[in-house]
Amino acid sequence: MSEDGRVPAAPFLLNWDWAEAAVRRSIRASVRRELAGVYLRGPLPPGGAVLAPTHGSWWDGYLVRELAWTVGHPARVMMLPGQLARFPFLRRVGVLGADELRAAVRAAQAGEWMVIFPEGQVRAQLSALRPGAAWVAGAAGVPLVPVALRVAMRGAQHPEAFLRFGAPTTGPELAGALATLLAELDADLRAADPEAPPDGYLRVVRGQGSTHDRVSLSARMLILLTERR
Repeated sequence: MSEDGRVPAAPFLLNWDWAEAAVRRSIRASVRRELAGVYLRGPLPPGGAVLAPTHGSWWDGYLVRELAWTVGHPARVMMLPGQLARFPFLRRVGVLGADELRAAVRAAQAGEWMVIFPEGQVRAQLSALRPGAAWVAGAAGVPLVPVALRVAMRGAQHPEAFLRFGAPTTGPELAGALATLLAELDADLRAADPEAPPDGYLRVVRGQGSTHDRVSLSARMLILLTERR
């Protein structure tokens, strides 16, 4: 206790980034509440890398950030400056503006995953790529890793998210690598039982269960009533 009678805060409380923890908790809770699960296929880069994902849904930035938290790898996501200005609190979890390329290079060189969506914004179909992801990977001297993302309604009550990582590629070959990965991911989903993960995909996040996964009291009563002879 100090001379004025106040109890000093514990050191870990003084050093704790409460804002970062709150934003992280909000993102992770959103993923688990709104999605049925997150599934992964493909090797994850062990060190610094630029991840270049497709961008077909609002969820994509959250998904890659959630994957990094789940596996314990440091990561940053790049956003358009206008979007980041609308949601400045995302800087607390490492989000950078698309005009902060030098900071992105430093992050990748320091061993982080730097997530840069080469399409620049959400697109219904894979579209022309911007050069930023390839430039950052080249400047940082780290792998450029294509990632296909898909959020799909299948046999669950809530959407499911799928990430398929490819082998490192080059800037000129990135568009073709993404197109191939996305086609393979879509083929995996078409071939799978809609109530089971596609072959080769690992569930990394358990999300919201479906109502039909749980037999409620009213359902049990209906079973008893309809089975009476």
